[in-house]
Amino acid sequence: MNNTQNKSLSDETSPLLGRAGRRELLAWALYDFANSGYTTVVQTTIFSAYFVGVVAGAAQGVTPGLSTLLWSLAIGIANFIVMISGPLIGAIADHRACKKIFLLISSVGCIVATALLALVGPGDIGLGMVLVTLSAIMFASGENLIAAFLPELVPEENMGRMSGYGWSLGYFGGLLTLGICLAYITWAKQHGLPDTHFVPVTLLITAALFALAAAPTFIWLRERAIPVIWDKSLSNLQVSYARLAHTFKEAVRFRDLLWFLITLGVYQSGVSTVVVLAAIYAQEVMGFDTQSLIILIMVVNVTAAVGAFICGHLQDRMGSVPTLAITLIIWIIAVLVALFATDRVDMWIAGNIIGVAMGASQAVGRALVSKFSPTERAGEFLGLWGLVNRLSAIVGPLSYGLINYLSDGNHRLSLLSTLAFFIIGLALLSKVNESRGKAAAISSGEIMTHTD
Repeated sequence: MNNTQNKSLSDETSPLLGRAGRRELLAWALYDFANSGYTTVVQTTIFSAYFVGVVAGAAQGVTPGLSTLLWSLAIGIANFIVMISGPLIGAIADHRACKKIFLLISSVGCIVATALLALVGPGDIGLGMVLVTLSAIMFASGENLIAAFLPELVPEENMGRMSGYGWSLGYFGGLLTLGICLAYITWAKQHGLPDTHFVPVTLLITAALFALAAAPTFIWLRERAIPVIWDKSLSNLQVSYARLAHTFKEAVRFRDLLWFLITLGVYQSGVSTVVVLAAIYAQEVMGFDTQSLIILIMVVNVTAAVGAFICGHLQDRMGSVPTLAITLIIWIIAVLVALFATDRVDMWIAGNIIGVAMGASQAVGRALVSKFSPTERAGEFLGLWGLVNRLSAIVGPLSYGLINYLSDGNHRLSLLSTLAFFIIGLALLSKVNESRGKAAAISSGEIMTHTD
């Protein structure tokens, strides 16, 4: 292919595409497609239920509720580490213009750790927790870094739509991974193979698909940032700490961003709980087996993709805050249905409502933080978004796990804490002023430009 042909493909533009061509936007969105298989298989569906039921199950002498708590602890430890490291990595990536390199390192780390989970069998509780923690750290770091590319790719008025496209494509990635895993599990069961055989294979499948689907991101996505010149007597860490300290000192100017991050931390605690414990709830309370769980999550992924796609457009039309308020109301309804579920049909209804709410709330949240962030410091501010997400991923699942442990495995009682997160989050959201938050980001960017 000659240079002219290559230019025609990579530099296609339209009012929707803004700063990047179609191929590069697709490469960015494909990362959501690639890493979604990890969340659906490891954290949400197959391995989470396998860990609680087999690796740390009753046959291993683990008391009721303790296996759920151990799973929550592994996820919590991972998110605590990323909560501390996320903003620093984002600041370093902005200064050195190396988001893409850091993204590659985190992706390889998650892929390798996921493949190694295939070695975990009944009783390997310590090994399982270590590998889950490592894979979750790498996954979450990659989430922060890929989000930091968004302000470079599209103008502010299209961020919601592009974020929605990414989340929507991501759910189809999870759907594809689950579909392949389901086909293999069905074949394995027909041949009388136990879950200790087919679960490890699904982890290898997940790792391989992640690697293949993420390849276009590293081939086509460009690093547009320019390295910043700083005092060479200072280390990267010192520069990062200084920059983060400056960010927090500007809390008054970015008060809507900070207030939204608090709001996000509350309602996202509920989302995080559902992501890592929904399959366990369905298995332990409603009696779903592995195949039933996979089919349920596959259907939920479809509704989540639809929710992300619709709300990506909706928030560009009516605003991110009103759209998010609607999705939190949907979350509350979904959790109430699951809380009072008496048979599998109720759980299917709850699952599909959850799908719509999950796709919508995640797409809206990422785009709103991007709108509130000065473009020149997107990595740093989206690092704060990642920090809050990680904090919520600690508080939510651990709240559920502790209640479950103290109540001897009462999952319905544990679910009440999840419901509370969404109700409180909806109340806090009313204090976020979207117009003022966007104006503050624009004003800060202009000041930085004039200063430079």
